[in-house]
Amino acid sequence: MATLLHLDSAVFPQGSASREVTAAFVQTWREQHPDGQVVYRDLAAEPLPHLNAAAVAAGVEHPLRGELAAELAAADAVLIGAPMYNFTIPSTLKAWLDHVIIVGHNVGPDSPVAGTPITVVASRGGSYAPGTPREDAEFVQNYLAKLLTSMFAAEVDFIVPELTLARTKPEMAELIPLADTSRAKAFSEAAEKAKTLASRLAA
Repeated sequence: MATLLHLDSAVFPQGSASREVTAAFVQTWREQHPDGQVVYRDLAAEPLPHLNAAAVAAGVEHPLRGELAAELAAADAVLIGAPMYNFTIPSTLKAWLDHVIIVGHNVGPDSPVAGTPITVVASRGGSYAPGTPREDAEFVQNYLAKLLTSMFAAEVDFIVPELTLARTKPEMAELIPLADTSRAKAFSEAAEKAKTLASRLAA
């Protein structure tokens, strides 16, 4: 029985593109792998405290850090909803990362997380894709890809629903067709990745 660790970090419980796509991923995962387990953390609804000196000194012996590290190590796959806020990830997700990355315990090529497939739904209101005017302000994919591979040696993949504000901002109206295409692609990728992972882990 495989375990999926699912994290959401969007501040709005409704109308969040990242939450909608992660929910679609989980739905397909459950359909394809009904015996699998889903461990869920809503980091916006129940935010973790910022890392402090006592927690750093205690490392894995700290109750919360130990719990989070064990939860991550036990996961066969990880799903992270990571909307872009002010060019980067939500502070609640950063707090989770700060707690769960414990040097001397789960960092490096021998990490218990090494090889774990991590799917990140990196939604954003505009577009920061290569060739766009804001390409140099993409600090979600670049950051998480570097962090998760270098710290954990994890297998990281991204689903990127972009231009999510096109239907709410008049100045972006001409981008609605591109936004709709991106949204449809994100849902399709979520279903396909969930199906592939469920089959792979159930084998």
